[in-house]
Amino acid sequence: MAGSLLGLSAVSESIARAGGDSANGNALFALLLLGLASTLPLALARGYPAAVAVAISAASVLSLTAFQTLTIAGLVAQFTILYWLGRSGSPLLALVLAAAFPVLTLADPSPGHEMRVVGVLLASLAPAAALAGIALRARSEAREYGAARQVIAGSLVEHTARGERARIARELHDVVAHHISMVAVQAETARLTTPGMPAAGAQRLSAIGDTARAALTEMRRLLGVLREDAQAAIPGQQGADRQPQPGLKQLNELLDQSRDASGAGTRLIVWGTPATFDPGVELAAYRIIQEALTNARRHAPGAAVDVELHYTADALRLRIRDNGPGPPPAGAAGGNGLLGMGERAAAVGGGLRTGPAAGGGFLVEASLPGMEQLAG
Repeated sequence: MAGSLLGLSAVSESIARAGGDSANGNALFALLLLGLASTLPLALARGYPAAVAVAISAASVLSLTAFQTLTIAGLVAQFTILYWLGRSGSPLLALVLAAAFPVLTLADPSPGHEMRVVGVLLASLAPAAALAGIALRARSEAREYGAARQVIAGSLVEHTARGERARIARELHDVVAHHISMVAVQAETARLTTPGMPAAGAQRLSAIGDTARAALTEMRRLLGVLREDAQAAIPGQQGADRQPQPGLKQLNELLDQSRDASGAGTRLIVWGTPATFDPGVELAAYRIIQEALTNARRHAPGAAVDVELHYTADALRLRIRDNGPGPPPAGAAGGNGLLGMGERAAAVGGGLRTGPAAGGGFLVEASLPGMEQLAG
């Protein structure tokens, strides 16, 4: 059966020459409808690519099987919709529809020369159009994925840097500020309690105390800068801290240092059976107690301090209370220390509360999780 690749007008003329009876008129009408069905739906391709692709492909297949012809406009529309479907719609559907034309070409037992040309053209270019759309889609997705991965990597680096700056700020305040405050307290204590000290020696000790307090002021400014830069960081990354750190075993040494520095009584009270905790929890407990003692020396010099450890089945509870004048006035130094203690507790899954103690003084209470809570 002969076939060709023609425009609708040429097809109409060829059918008209074959005869003017009703059958020829019906055939002409059907062919005109198929020609329109293979082109007009393309206008809706942007909104309904899958439905348009099925409609155009069905019209093209019917035109080829029933009349062994296809309009040039239909051929262009077929390639266009397969490319569009592979690019913006369903790649699998595009390949299935494109595969229909090689199958159709191979299934015709006795194609004519012109039909063979049309079949080979469709069999080769239809899958090529679909694959071109799919390839462009894959390239665009790979480019978007690469850009998103770069953004995520940049955000991760920035987040990690901020977290590290927050950790450094806590360590500077908890460790360095603690020792500098001890220097200031010891210098002042030595100046006031050493009998017969020459005036020059007293002046030097006073200068040491002033220098230490100035260093603390400058450190607080530095910590303010670090904390402002690390506001978006998640506080505490204990898993990245690999150097040896103090824990509850070093608590007695810390209390001895506090007694020597302040000259006031510092008691350790233990409730329950001592247990082993995660190193991060023990470090958080040590730093919270250390900061609470530092605050007591700073805001309640000479006040006695009680440090209580409550061991329970699932938690470690800390209670540090001094018998000083109570909370520091609003705006006084020490805000960084309270913030650092709260961050320490939150970093290991615990909580912290500070405020005036019943009967006077200042109270710091913290609840830190045990091994079972961390495992859960």
